[in-house]
Amino acid sequence: MADILSTVLSSHYVTEFFILIKLNLSYILLCLVLAMFLAKLYSMVKRRNIYLADFASYKPTDELKCSHEIFLEHSGLLGIFSEESLAFQRTILEKSGLGQSTYFPEAMWELPPNPCMDKARIEIETVLFGAIDEVLNKTGIKPSEIGILVVNSSLFNPTPSLCSMIINHYKLKSDIVSYNLGGMGCSAGLISVDLAKRLLQVHPDSCALVVSTENITLNWYWGNKRSMLVSNCLFRMGAGAVLLSNRTSDRSRAKYQLIHTIRTHKGNEDRGYKCAYQEEDNTGSVGVTLSKDLTSVAEEALKSNLTTLGPLVLPIAEKVKFVVNYISRKWLLMEVKPYVPDFKLAFDHFCIHAGGRGVLDKVERSLNLTEWHLEPSRMSLYRFGNTSSSSLWYELAYSEAKGRIKKGDKVCQIAFGSGFKCNSAVWHALKTVDPATLKSADRRSIKNAWIDEIDRFPVDLPKA
Repeated sequence: MADILSTVLSSHYVTEFFILIKLNLSYILLCLVLAMFLAKLYSMVKRRNIYLADFASYKPTDELKCSHEIFLEHSGLLGIFSEESLAFQRTILEKSGLGQSTYFPEAMWELPPNPCMDKARIEIETVLFGAIDEVLNKTGIKPSEIGILVVNSSLFNPTPSLCSMIINHYKLKSDIVSYNLGGMGCSAGLISVDLAKRLLQVHPDSCALVVSTENITLNWYWGNKRSMLVSNCLFRMGAGAVLLSNRTSDRSRAKYQLIHTIRTHKGNEDRGYKCAYQEEDNTGSVGVTLSKDLTSVAEEALKSNLTTLGPLVLPIAEKVKFVVNYISRKWLLMEVKPYVPDFKLAFDHFCIHAGGRGVLDKVERSLNLTEWHLEPSRMSLYRFGNTSSSSLWYELAYSEAKGRIKKGDKVCQIAFGSGFKCNSAVWHALKTVDPATLKSADRRSIKNAWIDEIDRFPVDLPKA
């Protein structure tokens, strides 16, 4: 029997049978490995939901409030500005849309002002740490949970970086992914959000802290060139901090979900590239020249941005109207006006960067928005001035303090910046935010730059 079994096992057919089994096992094993690889790859590239847990916009102390008259008085005492320059700045302030309670940093209150590095650090630490402390308190998220940090400041970039300043102060973990963005203008806040979104797509179970600010202390213009003096009149002290997360566990407490971010860069056109340009005047004083083309360039950049955003958010009827109008004008050569889609059908709220009254007027006309839609932007400009890249968060805070944000609402943020850039972000409200429905004690506990004075707004603005 043993001889027979040995003969059978050594036969040609049995050998082929075992070879076939080995091949099948190898094939199955290969398929399993490939399946595991594809599953891992899918988990890495699949779209993760990005949630905004909460945000904060820093409100300086009352001692730093600066009226138009104080601004002009201190400017006159410097002995630098000519009478013509002082008169020009008075005119700009009267037409700017800024109110009498915007904020200047400590260094600018000294006589003479003391714009040194030490004072600049005091300003930046005050606004950054103030905004971050507030957003951490509101969310309950611990510094040790933050895995991504993105900070933007256009003109003030010390060494160590602002990222390092924050990491040192809050003792963030050593393997944190950090980025410090400079020179990107007032639209850098949304660039930071977009960068954080992309990082959160590839870093699972992570929190991202986004911080936006600009430094006034070291970026004051000490000269008499009119196009550079405009910045002195518009820019003020402020900062915003935002906590984003891709953790499913954070959805229940998050306020918003990020839907889209669209970035448009017009730096390939000289007109746009030069319309906000840092340079020296004929006496060697450094400042930022704002050209007369700024509002028209902003309008063109806005149209380019919305051309990309529109197909993603507009109702089908609006898309059809736009296509029919385009064919009529471009192919049939009919003399009809270009059709501007009604973005009010796509969004419930608009936060337009409070860069200046002229830009807000241009956006209002271009998008056919109402005074109600522009109210958060105009009131933020009036109350806090142009706080650069953080202005969008003062505007969203205004809408929240007014109780306007309802669950399911869509919010569109639009920012403009040097380069020239126009960036936009779309948020979906995950809950209703209405302080008026809360008890008075709870209402005061909601940290918001507007909450203690929101009943005074909106105010009537003088005609330009």
